Amino acid sequence: MSFRRFFLTVGFSGLSPKAPGTVGSFVALILGLFLLEFVHTSTLFLLALLVTVIATKQIDIYEKELGIHDSSEIVIDELAGMWIALSICGLNSENIFITAPLAFIFFRLFDIYKPSIIGRIDRDVKGGLGVMGDDVVAGIFAGICTAGSWQLIEKFFL
Repeated sequence: MSFRRFFLTVGFSGLSPKAPGTVGSFVALILGLFLLEFVHTSTLFLLALLVTVIATKQIDIYEKELGIHDSSEIVIDELAGMWIALSICGLNSENIFITAPLAFIFFRLFDIYKPSIIGRIDRDVKGGLGVMGDDVVAGIFAGICTAGSWQLIEKFFL
């Protein structure tokens, strides 16, 4: 097994026989929450951008090796999107048990259904940029929806 495959499948979580995107997103959520114990949310955001840049090139290489565009085993895009969602959703120690699951749910919904520009990126942008791009935008949308939802929960229910 190559390091490239380990990286792109997020520690082989993308090799799950059922729902590899969801499994990869969950692993990314756990890794992101672990990292947030040691780094600020802005650092997690920058790490997500760094991963995106590196993964875009590595996906281009991997796709040439496999001859398949956006193989389901590639879940590094889920990691980048999930980390972006976590970094902009307003996560803190008081709301972590609500915002983290909400960010995961919103991210999965945007990633699966691909509304608006997310679907256009997925459909029209080729190579690593297309694979990563739709999940980065899904992460932004998920982070915004989670932050908004938390504001509503806090205002009306807490």
